Amino acid sequence: MDQKKMVCVITGASGGIGKEVVRTFCGHGYHVAMLDRDGELLEKTMQELGLDHSQASCYQLDISDQEQVKATVARIKAELTRVDVLVNAAGIVGRYAKTVDYDFENFKRIYAVNVFGTFLMMQNVLPIMVEQEQGAIVNFGSVSGMRGYTLEVGYGSSKWAAIGMTQNVANEYGGCGIRVNSVSPGWVDTGMMQRTLDNYRELGENGEITLGPSHRPAKPSEIADAVYFLSSPEASHINGANLVVDGGMLLG
Repeated sequence: MDQKKMVCVITGASGGIGKEVVRTFCGHGYHVAMLDRDGELLEKTMQELGLDHSQASCYQLDISDQEQVKATVARIKAELTRVDVLVNAAGIVGRYAKTVDYDFENFKRIYAVNVFGTFLMMQNVLPIMVEQEQGAIVNFGSVSGMRGYTLEVGYGSSKWAAIGMTQNVANEYGGCGIRVNSVSPGWVDTGMMQRTLDNYRELGENGEITLGPSHRPAKPSEIADAVYFLSSPEASHINGANLVVDGGMLLG
């Protein structure tokens, strides 16, 4: 790898949004460290995006496992020497249900990925950024973490937590040249959206959703553009913000 290249670490790199975040950062000349639980899918994603190992590196791990996160971040530091941007795109919705029917194991797994995984990645990458005296972190909230939607006591509350952690860390490390912000999408046209709608129908919901005045879900690339903006010099004085990218969904 060219040691002059900026490095972006992206969790959930093979997901519907994560893949577009990879594409966007590579397109801006970053070397991207792609992280995901499925190593084969990471390699397939690289091939699909037409990337080679001078542009991206693959790291298989479960971000909810503390020891795996420690070891992987140490490996990234050793191999790529720096981390300029961390994007915590990994997330799961789990299974939807009313609170009294919400399976506790499902609830815990959602928190393990969306909350604990985000925390562990920040905890282990921050020392690298402190040493560099610069860096940007972008976490993923959601409009579900801003309103109390039904059937989402696990997913929705996990996103409230992610937005809150973003502000905690932004306050602690803003004086170290590190900015920490979050992006909160509404509906995004991904496989996760389709699985959510299928789950709604299984629960007897009619499948109608609120899209707002744009009357469409976001494209994954539109979310990736917002992530890139928050990490870029153009957002140099934005810290602790939660950028809502929902097409106006929250207006209705």
